[in-house]
Amino acid sequence: MAMKVEVVSTETIKPSSPTPSHLRNFKLCLLDQLAPPFYVPLILFYSCPDDKVALNSASVTGNLRTSLSQALSLFYPLGGRVKGNAAIDCNDEGALYLEAKAHFELSEVLSNPDINQLLQFLPFPTYRVTPNIEEQFILGVQANFFNCGGIGIGICISHKIADAASLSAFLTAWSEIALNGIDGKASLITPFLKASELFQPKDINIKMPSWVISNEKLSTKRFRFNGESLSHLRARFGSASPTAVEAVTALIWKTAMETARKRPERNENYPLSSAATHVVNIRSRVRPQPLPENALGNLWQITAAPVMDANKGAELQDFAGILRKSIRAIDGEYLSMLQGDRGLAMAYESLMAAPKLAASSAGKMELYRFSSWARFPFYKVDFCFGRPAWVCTTSFPTQNMVFLLGTRCGDGIEAWITLTEHDMIEFERNDELLQFVSSP
Repeated sequence: MAMKVEVVSTETIKPSSPTPSHLRNFKLCLLDQLAPPFYVPLILFYSCPDDKVALNSASVTGNLRTSLSQALSLFYPLGGRVKGNAAIDCNDEGALYLEAKAHFELSEVLSNPDINQLLQFLPFPTYRVTPNIEEQFILGVQANFFNCGGIGIGICISHKIADAASLSAFLTAWSEIALNGIDGKASLITPFLKASELFQPKDINIKMPSWVISNEKLSTKRFRFNGESLSHLRARFGSASPTAVEAVTALIWKTAMETARKRPERNENYPLSSAATHVVNIRSRVRPQPLPENALGNLWQITAAPVMDANKGAELQDFAGILRKSIRAIDGEYLSMLQGDRGLAMAYESLMAAPKLAASSAGKMELYRFSSWARFPFYKVDFCFGRPAWVCTTSFPTQNMVFLLGTRCGDGIEAWITLTEHDMIEFERNDELLQFVSSP
């Protein structure tokens, strides 16, 4: 039976206090200017507390709305509207807030999630690029109330001003206000809003890479790695000692490359090599003073791992080694240059790393894109009804895309992998992969 979610109310939540006139024109930083014009989606599911029959939707909604309004006064650009590709008009027009009724039990989602059904828990379509960005909300929230008393908080934030780290910072601040009010810890949750001073905006007239929705039939599935299986996986690398993210990335990349080799249509034009890109959060890498984790903006760069020959027997260590080397290239020296006169050229080169690799191969290379959200504290977001039972994103409509998220226990990784349908069938029965994948 299909899971039905019905929106029952819609309103706009404005900041609790007006944005001062001298802050109304918020400059986008250079990296924001180059960011894609779609939404970053996240859903947090909360089970009904054991000591309550059901969470009272009226009181929960009241607290969510009040605390959201107060959080918007701190993160005031999120209550404004994008103005061209240079600034946000912090006009306090507010964020969208929807309340919805999920006519089924939360356990149906947690026990056997249907990834195609998750979009209905979100306030906006996520990866659909639309031309009228200046008329759109920057932030949208949908509070979904289940029959059992559980709650799902779906949130979308515009990628023109925020990345996943920014979303995490906002959720942390919002939940802190919901728990304890805006007084007392406001100084700890006030965001860093000066990215444009470090990465100064430019007059951009270059052709941006297109965000193409794949025409192939795609399949998105999640693969879970618990703490024990990650320990076993990392032991496979010997003295290389990769991080958990590096180890999982290497395993998925190697498995995907082996999968591609087994395609039935393999011929002389078959992809002979593969490469991987990874999104790198640059906040902690800026020198001489690292940026705080609650810095608002698109503070990331894309690094491309060199090409691997699919016809040569590469080991996990090989994949992890070139991956680590490419990530470490995004260092303090690189970021100092990114802040200088060559900043635009370097940032554009980062964005074009994947398209250039694909173009240079004349169709004989398979490209895999990775982005890790595993370190963000989404599972600590508490709106007065405990920690989330599950935090997830949605499928990305482009093949060979991988998102890595953390798990509730804190020591695992959940990989959301989008491949073509025929590749996914072969991928999910790979013997080496299955040695480390945990049961759902």
